[in-house]
Amino acid sequence: MPWPKETRWLGKETPRVDGPAKVTGRAKFTSDIVLPGVLHGAILRAKWPAAHVKSVNLEKARRAPGIKAAILVNEGEFEVRYAGQEIAALAGTSKQAVLDALALIEVSAEPAAFVVKELEAVKADAPQVFAGKANLTEGAAKETGEVAAAFAAAAAVAEATVSTPIQLHQPMEPHGHTVQIDGDELTAWSSTQGVFACRDSFAKSMNFPQSKVRVTCEHMGGGFGSKFNPGVEGLLCAKLAQAAGAPVKLMLTRAEEGLAVGNRPSSFQKLKLAADAEGKLTAFEIYSVGTPGFAAGANQGGGSGGASFPAPYIYKPAATRVKQGSVAVNAGQSCAFRAPGHPVASVGMEAVLDELAVKLGVDPVEIRIKNDPHEIRRKEYALGAEKFGWKEKYRKPGASPGPVKTGVGVAGAAWMSGGRGTQAEIQVNADGTVEVRVGTQDLGTGSRTVVQVVAAEMLGLDRDRITVRIGDSRFPPSGSSGGSQTTAAVSPAIFDACENVLAELKKVSGLDDPRGANWKAACAKLGSAPLQVRGKWREGLSTGGAGGVQFAEVGVDTDMGAVKVKKVLVVQDCGLVVNKLTCESQINGGVIMGLGYALYEQRVMDARTGFVLNPTLENYKLPGAADLPEIQIMLLDMPERGVIGVGEPCTVPTASAIANAVANALGVRVPDLPLTPDRVLAALGKVPKGATGTAARPDATAGAFAAVAAAPEAEWVESNGGCHSYT
Repeated sequence: MPWPKETRWLGKETPRVDGPAKVTGRAKFTSDIVLPGVLHGAILRAKWPAAHVKSVNLEKARRAPGIKAAILVNEGEFEVRYAGQEIAALAGTSKQAVLDALALIEVSAEPAAFVVKELEAVKADAPQVFAGKANLTEGAAKETGEVAAAFAAAAAVAEATVSTPIQLHQPMEPHGHTVQIDGDELTAWSSTQGVFACRDSFAKSMNFPQSKVRVTCEHMGGGFGSKFNPGVEGLLCAKLAQAAGAPVKLMLTRAEEGLAVGNRPSSFQKLKLAADAEGKLTAFEIYSVGTPGFAAGANQGGGSGGASFPAPYIYKPAATRVKQGSVAVNAGQSCAFRAPGHPVASVGMEAVLDELAVKLGVDPVEIRIKNDPHEIRRKEYALGAEKFGWKEKYRKPGASPGPVKTGVGVAGAAWMSGGRGTQAEIQVNADGTVEVRVGTQDLGTGSRTVVQVVAAEMLGLDRDRITVRIGDSRFPPSGSSGGSQTTAAVSPAIFDACENVLAELKKVSGLDDPRGANWKAACAKLGSAPLQVRGKWREGLSTGGAGGVQFAEVGVDTDMGAVKVKKVLVVQDCGLVVNKLTCESQINGGVIMGLGYALYEQRVMDARTGFVLNPTLENYKLPGAADLPEIQIMLLDMPERGVIGVGEPCTVPTASAIANAVANALGVRVPDLPLTPDRVLAALGKVPKGATGTAARPDATAGAFAAVAAAPEAEWVESNGGCHSYT
């Protein structure tokens, strides 16, 4: 890789360039945009989880004081598939005027039977989410090798049955847009992970040329995969602005965030894994289903999970059988969510691998090193085990003494990373100041700082000489921020643009090396016209594919059922570290998100009303400061691999490592995430089976789910309320 070996900025701990603006309140987020004459927008949402809507009358709302525009989402009759589905939208002079007018919209509808829980949806007598179509869609089994023969010949076979919940994104900044239409031009201030994707979507939906649409995103407060396009709310905002002839701001409420903007889908997994006497994996089998929810086509752009996003597995036995399906329910749809598919798959695979290690009587770290095909990840297991003190801490499952038991767990991750397609522009002024422009957005991960660090390094300048402008569709194009691609796509484009700048300055100044100490003299030769140079993503400066492993230590109170994560060690390969501070910040965030997935987070549906019971931050439980463990990070800085994104691999194995640590502490596996106290107590036999709504699967439900699994071995009914005991 041609990145410099001796560096001043690259790989160092550089504070965020936008830090002062954020802590002083000068940073402008979408909700901070206040245009002259701006109207307030709001959406009328369905109060039924399933209904046939015959008509929607907006006339009374249109005549209400302060209302300037009223539009329908659908013309004519249509079906409601989930509570919270968009029906109509209003724009008015004040928030209160709009809220009052929403109550005046008349909707004639026939409520229908509905089902919001997956294991209820697969029953033969369950209401059909889509008329004439079964709620369960089973994908075809995919096989490699002789599966039955491999299991029959194995020295040990382990099984696990696990489930993972629907997780809500809950970014600090809700979804929202401010849209202004001036003649034949549309300008949108959007909270988005994809400035150019939003531009294209607005242009297509509003029938505007792309050249007449501008989307900006100066700052945003997170998205985690839920903000790749305008969504229904963004397109309604644009249509309201068009109808009202005035700018409209439409920001969703926190409750709306929990209903209709996407989620990580659930999973129900039955796994089987075999190994020979040497501990080499020989056969793997999984049957899994999950819910993508109801995917509103105009919203977030499809599901992730279930049959629509095949789950990845990092271990590769020769004989495998994988069958995945999806269950339709009357609830909000799934969409991309930080490392889609991977944390879900990791929970199942890492659990059954630990079960197999116990059966074989081998160390969980050693069985991973023996079977992991990824050379770097094998190295990370060894480094991490030594740093963590694994050999000193690991005990036979359940061997920890006393009522508060300690356990340790480990898990690995894989992510494709990658990134390309970005272009950049650099303007150099005669006074030596530099302006870098690139259309990428910063969804809170530090992209501005990455741009500044790379430019400062390549040009040999202090960072304060470089102004970074991003988040505008009128700047050189860049891709959406997803798939851990942004840094790997943007950094090479800045590198290329800087090399082109230096080449031009050589010509202008006659200096062999205009960098660093010669910079000011070289720039003085420019005269009144600044130098403007473009660059683009170049092969050989970034690459894809990140691994990473994590170790977790927990304490479990066997009287109260409470789980406390004491420590998480992350060993992460990340290629060339551009900025150590923001890289570690990404990893901290990924671990905290994985901790929430393991212990706290789940969308809770009311089977009687069909509503989400916990859509807001008041009752949707996220980790707080008091819940956080010590997080240690070991970065494998590998400049020879180029830049690699790490935003997603660092969240993949966290929940798996924690779940394995809890199993190690207790001597029984708690099969369902999140690992709440009632589930822990149920696993220990301290809560009667079915005594709570979350502790165990009722027999009737388990039997119904098993009936659709198409094979006796897929039976979900387990002893001890669905929990696995070590023997």
